[in-house]
Amino acid sequence: MVSLALTLVMIAFVVRLLQVQAVDASEYAAKADRNRYVGRVLAAERGGITDRNGVDLAISTDANDITADPTMFTRKELKVDDGPEQAAALLAPILGADQQTITEKLRTPNTRYVLLARRQTPQVWNQITDLKTALVKKAREDKSTVNVLAGVFQEPSSKRVYPNGDLAAGILGWVNAEGKGGGGVEQLLNKQLSGKNGKIRYAQSGGRLVPTAGSAETPAVAGSDVELTIDRDIQWAAQNAITEQVRKSKADRGYVIVQDTRTGEILAMANSPGFDPNDLTEANPDALGNAALQDAYEPGSTAKVMSMAAVLEENVATPGTHVTVPNRLHRGDRLFKDDIDHRTWYLTLNGVLAKSSNIGTILATGELGRNQRESNQILHSYLRKFGIGSPTGLGFPGETKGILAAPGDWSTSQQYTIPFGQGMSLNAMQAASVYSTVANGGVRVEPTLVRGTKGPDGRFTPAPTPQKTRVVSEKTAKTLARMLESVVDDREGTGTKARIPGYRVAGKTGTANRVDPATGRYRGYTSSFAGFAPADKPRITVYCAIQNATRGSYFGGQICGPIYKEVMEFALKTLQVPPTGAKPANLPVTFRP
Repeated sequence: MVSLALTLVMIAFVVRLLQVQAVDASEYAAKADRNRYVGRVLAAERGGITDRNGVDLAISTDANDITADPTMFTRKELKVDDGPEQAAALLAPILGADQQTITEKLRTPNTRYVLLARRQTPQVWNQITDLKTALVKKAREDKSTVNVLAGVFQEPSSKRVYPNGDLAAGILGWVNAEGKGGGGVEQLLNKQLSGKNGKIRYAQSGGRLVPTAGSAETPAVAGSDVELTIDRDIQWAAQNAITEQVRKSKADRGYVIVQDTRTGEILAMANSPGFDPNDLTEANPDALGNAALQDAYEPGSTAKVMSMAAVLEENVATPGTHVTVPNRLHRGDRLFKDDIDHRTWYLTLNGVLAKSSNIGTILATGELGRNQRESNQILHSYLRKFGIGSPTGLGFPGETKGILAAPGDWSTSQQYTIPFGQGMSLNAMQAASVYSTVANGGVRVEPTLVRGTKGPDGRFTPAPTPQKTRVVSEKTAKTLARMLESVVDDREGTGTKARIPGYRVAGKTGTANRVDPATGRYRGYTSSFAGFAPADKPRITVYCAIQNATRGSYFGGQICGPIYKEVMEFALKTLQVPPTGAKPANLPVTFRP
């Protein structure tokens, strides 16, 4: 009977062995692989962002994702019930995370992988490693001690760093917790910057790689580097100037744009207030983004250059045409006035622009057509050609195209206010582009912010050539440039604070009633100044706007004129643009009746 019993046992063993090793061998092997082999993503290195001279604006540095294997925190593995709690108490202060959240992750069932913290510095992982080493040493000396951090691991990752702090933050944007661009160029070009993640599958035991078991790996492909058109030094000068003036004026915000008039390249785009993309926890939510592209506002008198362009191009008048400007002008259902009370002015068309007369502008644009309706249609066509009411072409996240109603929809008052920049809206980039168009001989070059990209193979790919559109003739553009000089150089002009010794400067002031975004009603002012230099051989356009200045002057010539001068002087010096040496045109501003 003993022999029979042993025989039956042996038969059972043989049958089971046949089942395991022959019949169900592949199934058991697959189960073993699933338990032994693990896979993880190999994060691609994010491409860097530089200025036009190769100066780093955004880089990626080595970091670690802190992970854990929840199966190594069970009672079966640690021989204690509170292993996750002990581990969380040690990790929370190091990771700056909530202890309860870590505990819950370490108790996650049916998984061998949880992510505890993303993109931690090497110093953080060193602290965890030191703790693990100390626990191992203590466990050897005291058998009752448990290494509760044995199941904590790290995976190589990277962290986005902005070496210049808040410089150009509105352009650059930031990278969110998932490693994707959350704004600015980081979002606009996220696909190119991100590259392509790889993956690896390897055998492990106790959370460690088994080198002799083999592995399968698909390498990650690094992202492309992006070279912007901005110049870091000019960006710094613009940002410093606008930040200081916003502070002095106790304004809501302000922006400065510097553009190459010939190529359309943006050399600087500064916003104030800004934010530091290295630490978004300290950022004001209202300051995130790029207000220079996202704010839509009524430009005021800086838009008069488009009205004058239409008048000149349509041969309605010349710079010397006489315009008699009364103190008040009744049109439609309103009585219009200039920014100051005055006796009747006897101005040339050039003087209307130099003294920024609303009434003079209404009178001049009223001659564009046989009647007001036709005049509206002609003016609207020029505003559209200058880019008003259309996207800038940058494709920037959150960009506004402004508001320009069809001429048939203009209200009774709009048909008289739009010629001097009220009743329509634009963004700062559109406003700067208007002056670059005049400076470029009447040809609008679509603004650009990216010069090109450099792939992992080191090959540089230039950005597409920007679109060019003729808006007005070269003759009209040159005439406008001479007229804009009168705004700055003539003693009766409104932009005298923008004068730059040795250079011929063309510019225009603007002081517009401002729509309060909170109430939808007019409250406060938009102060602005736009222009280019040298006036007779343009190279650089600078545009400045300040929203709702509440201390001191709110006139554009007074608070934005000096910013224009400061930034323009710096840009001319940086780009080594010499004065032309030619004398200004000195067009007449007034006439004797």
